[in-house]
Amino acid sequence: MERKKEAGNLGELMTTGICILAMTFVMMAYMDCVDVIQDKLEAGQLARKYILRMETTGYLTMEDREELTGELTALGITEPGYAGSTLEEVLYGEPIELHITGKIKGEYPFEEHRYSTGKH
Repeated sequence: MERKKEAGNLGELMTTGICILAMTFVMMAYMDCVDVIQDKLEAGQLARKYILRMETTGYLTMEDREELTGELTALGITEPGYAGSTLEEVLYGEPIELHITGKIKGEYPFEEHRYSTGKH
């Protein structure tokens, strides 16, 4: 007894291909979003690191500012700004602030703000 081959259905194959292509695009978009979130989290950790340094010195020193700028640039953050940060030494017990702005991947704006009343 000979078996006959059934005629293929090009429509089913095409539907499967389109679904695979669509899922590829969805996964790529998801990975891009996760990457941006990860960069934002790392920038938050840098802000924490530098506000702790500022608690010791009383302000964001020029050396720390340059080092922070280098670390942010290494993360892929462009246009780093520190407007609103405590850039000059304050009196003992005065509050200090670190306000970082920039763009993640040159496209997504972000802000990171830390405030401390720690005594230096």
